[in-house]
Amino acid sequence: GLDVDALRVVSEGVNRVRESGQVGTLLITHYTRILRYIKPDHVHVFAAGRIAESGGPELADKLEEEGYEAYVKGGASE
Repeated sequence: GLDVDALRVVSEGVNRVRESGQVGTLLITHYTRILRYIKPDHVHVFAAGRIAESGGPELADKLEEEGYEAYVKGGASE
């Protein structure tokens, strides 16, 4: 876990490397707070060992609003 100041520092470093275009970045997180600083190109939701949904940055916004309940056993999608 990172505090807010460290989160900004790490995000700035990740964004600098991404902007170089020389590397890809895979960011795995349970919390969308870091996505305020690192804008994703693609978002994938993993549940039960599989990709349950894919989308663009708007999917991260949806997860922030609605949570992951729809993707876990007994959630709204089952």
